[in-house]
Amino acid sequence: MNSTTFSSTAGNTKMDHLRAMDVDQLMAPARPPVSLFSTRQNELLAALPEREMNDLLSQLELVELRSGKELFAYGSQLEYVYFLTSSIVSLLYVMEDGATTEIAVVGHEGVVGVSIFAGQTATCSAVVQTGGHGFRLKASYLRETFARGGAMAQLLMRYTNALFAQMTQNAVGGRHSSIEQKLCRWLLDRIDRSDSNELKVTQELIAIMLGVRRESITAAAGKLQDEGLIQYRRGTITVTDRAGLEMCAGECYKVAKSEYSRLLADMAA
Repeated sequence: MNSTTFSSTAGNTKMDHLRAMDVDQLMAPARPPVSLFSTRQNELLAALPEREMNDLLSQLELVELRSGKELFAYGSQLEYVYFLTSSIVSLLYVMEDGATTEIAVVGHEGVVGVSIFAGQTATCSAVVQTGGHGFRLKASYLRETFARGGAMAQLLMRYTNALFAQMTQNAVGGRHSSIEQKLCRWLLDRIDRSDSNELKVTQELIAIMLGVRRESITAAAGKLQDEGLIQYRRGTITVTDRAGLEMCAGECYKVAKSEYSRLLADMAA
């Protein structure tokens, strides 16, 4: 997994830690050609009937998504949506003073850019947190496909419901959860979308994502390590007791997790 690091510069807002070059610079077409086999790495695409997937193949572009880059900003025109495979993307709400809060996270289970169904502009910012790959699709094409109905439209509606459930639980947890619970949920959300129990991440980044002070994350990580739930080395967190971490995370994580499990069960049916 790629390391996610951000340097701090005096006078910059928190969003400056997360924003870099534009979309064209950020992504270079990756080499293997798009095929049915490669699209299976995204669970939404994998659930499409073969006929609909074949129609979509010529429109998909396999791209590299580099860690720390912004796919789109709040209020910007949505030109593309991204079906993720090996990357993880944070959806962020950015306030006027530059402070950020993560409202949801997307990995190989989903797609980034579902707000195209509510309008032409982005309702949040999207930043690549863990570098990897994904499939880029023109937003206009997906909007037309959605309007025609069919399996893709049904899948996207189910996925959007699951994503909204995650956002709701994050909002509830933000008000009623302790720092330790928030950190546990944040870690589990990444592990669920990764093939490893080890995360390359800084405490500064976690603090930015959760909208809290770095010192609070340092204290919470220390407590979780003392309880044997994680091991922390500079820039790396390893989950050593997932069951214990889930117990610590509380109800909000379980509700969002069950909603995604129901989504996947529906797609497999």
